[in-house]
Amino acid sequence: MGLIGDSVLIGDGGLATELEARGHDLSDPLWSARLLLDAPQEIIAVHAAYFRAGAKIATTASYQASFEGFAAHGIGRDDAGALLRRSVELAMTAREEVGKDGLWVAASIGPYGAALADGSEYRGRYGLSVAGLTRWHRPRLEVLAAAGADVLALETIPDVDEAEALVNLVHGLGVPAWLSYTISGTRTRAGQPLADAFAVAEGVPEIVAIGVNCCAPGDVLPAIAIADIGKPVIVYPNSGERWNGRAWTGSRRFSGQLARQWAAAGARIIGGCCRVGPADIAAVAALLREQT
Repeated sequence: MGLIGDSVLIGDGGLATELEARGHDLSDPLWSARLLLDAPQEIIAVHAAYFRAGAKIATTASYQASFEGFAAHGIGRDDAGALLRRSVELAMTAREEVGKDGLWVAASIGPYGAALADGSEYRGRYGLSVAGLTRWHRPRLEVLAAAGADVLALETIPDVDEAEALVNLVHGLGVPAWLSYTISGTRTRAGQPLADAFAVAEGVPEIVAIGVNCCAPGDVLPAIAIADIGKPVIVYPNSGERWNGRAWTGSRRFSGQLARQWAAAGARIIGGCCRVGPADIAAVAALLREQT
C-alpha cells in the first residue's frame, strides 16, 4: 500500500483528549466509542481538527469498542457491527470535509484489556491463551477490516501473546495493519523484551509498520533503536503526564523538538496519544516541515 513513503508521515493525537476538551464526559466503559451513538458529529469534528492541524492519519473511535461492551449497553450484535463500521465512516467523512489529498483512515483495534475498562491494557497477561485472544478479536477485526479503512491500527498492545493473535488474524485476512505496543522502558507492559515483541511481525507482509504508543516520550528513542526488523517505525506516545486513577499528574514532555529526534532516529510515522491535542500535532508538523 502507498501509506508510508520516504518522508515522515504525521499521525493524529488523542481522540478522547480532544473530545473531553470539547466538554464530553468519557467516563463510560465504552470511552470515546459511546459518542459513536450519542454524538457522531463531534467525532467528525475532532478528526477534521487533527487533519487541519497537519495530521495525515485519522485513527477511528473504535479503540475501546467491543461487541461485549455494546451489549452491556443494550446494543445488539447487528447494531454493534453498524457502530463499528460507523467509526470508519466518520473518519472518512472528516477526510472529505477537509478535502486534502494524502489523508488516511486507520481503524483502531485496541487490546482486550481496553474493553474490560479496568486498566488491564497496561498490564497484559489476561489469563487468555493466544487461541482465546484470537477468538475474542476475530469478530471485531473482521468487521473493521471490511469497513474500508486504509489500514488497521493494532495499538496499545501490552503483551506478545495478544500481538501474536492479532498478527495471525491480519495475515489470514490479508489486510494491512500496523502493530504498536504500549511499553515501559524497553519491555512490553507485560514485561517481555521489546526485541521479542517486534519479532512477532517479522516476515509478515500485512504488518506495514511497527512501533510504540501510549508510553512515556522518553521511552521512544530506545524503542526506535530496537525496532530493527526492516519495517517502517511508528511512534505516538502520551504527553508525559501520568494517570493516577483519578487525574493526570506530572509535567508534559511531548514536543516538536522530540519529534525531530524521533524522525532523525528513523521513525517514519509520528503522532501522539493521550493528552496530545491538535496544537501539539500542529507544532510537530511545522517543525518536521522545516527539517525536510
